[in-house]
Amino acid sequence: MFDNFYGLSGKPFQLTPDPEFYFRSITHRKALSYLGYGLAQGEGFIVITGEIGSGKSTLIAHMMQNLDMGQVTVAQIVTSKLDEEEVVHVVAGAMGLDVEGHDKATALTEIEGHLHEEARAGRRCLLVIDESQNLSVSALEELRMFSNFQLGSHPLLQTLLLGQPEFRTTLQNEPGLEQLRQRVIAAHHLEPMQKDEIEPYIIHRLKKVGWDGNPSFDQRIFAELHEASGGIPRRVNQIANRLMLLGAVEECSHIDAAMLQSVLTELESERALPEAPPAPSTARPQAAKTEKASPLASSADAKAIASAFALRDKQITELQQAIYLLSEQVKNTVSTDVVRSELELMREQIEQIEKRFNEHEHSISQTLNMLIEWIENDMASSKAA
Repeated sequence: MFDNFYGLSGKPFQLTPDPEFYFRSITHRKALSYLGYGLAQGEGFIVITGEIGSGKSTLIAHMMQNLDMGQVTVAQIVTSKLDEEEVVHVVAGAMGLDVEGHDKATALTEIEGHLHEEARAGRRCLLVIDESQNLSVSALEELRMFSNFQLGSHPLLQTLLLGQPEFRTTLQNEPGLEQLRQRVIAAHHLEPMQKDEIEPYIIHRLKKVGWDGNPSFDQRIFAELHEASGGIPRRVNQIANRLMLLGAVEECSHIDAAMLQSVLTELESERALPEAPPAPSTARPQAAKTEKASPLASSADAKAIASAFALRDKQITELQQAIYLLSEQVKNTVSTDVVRSELELMREQIEQIEKRFNEHEHSISQTLNMLIEWIENDMASSKAA
């Protein structure tokens, strides 16, 4: 909506990672330097960690754009809770290998054979694993074993591990991962953006979609936006999205601090929304004798709603990443009909997820209207009494 009102060519603050919007913050520049160094070594493990929404996926997508795919073969997976046997089969699948049955030894043989073929063709192999905090210690140790695959003295596989802060803690402190720690050749933890980076971050994303200065921004909002978001890019995007929407609704050409506070208050109130309206009472209100029930649900309800929307975003992101990877396979595989059918299936899954959560949003809107009506009726009854 606001992109049309302000004459923008796209959505500047979408939550889905897009390498076209990569911003060279201090911490991301450092991470990219470590990635470059690690990839130049062509062996071992590279580890990138950061808070949820800190820009890990965007960073890697930007890196992938700059890789020569004629010289590097990339297999990318997003992990759930996997043990050592499951991770072997997931890696095999990411490499496009069709392993019959669930035999771990067969899968390992197929993986090693594939790595040898790629090396003979003059291509390096890079395995990118997102959400590494979900992997068990035994699964991580199994991945470490992959680094033993060699052709003569030439390592056949390099692994990039992406994870949340708890993965960094596990890697640093788990006694069973000592051998893996010794094979980490580069690591970086993405820090939040600094206060003076918020304004250039906002302007950078707006210019990517043709912003010409409309709307303009009060200088005070950038410091306040940093404080409200903690400098986490996805949180900045979420707030900026709503801020631009408010500007379009109110037809403003200037975004000021009062509008930002209105958005922050609105976002805070949404975290306290109930999942369902209170059951209607058949008894007449007795405001003078009884204590009014709160129209707000418990904090557990708020967390459930926030968790549901976070799960939706995560599922959609994972499916979109999978579609991208399968699209790349279409260019390089003979079995294009099979891949296309999988793409269609995943697109349908995305549509179903979005439809389901749109229904949830509609239900919440109805709940709000009922609550407002309930409160107004209650107040009118109290005045009449």
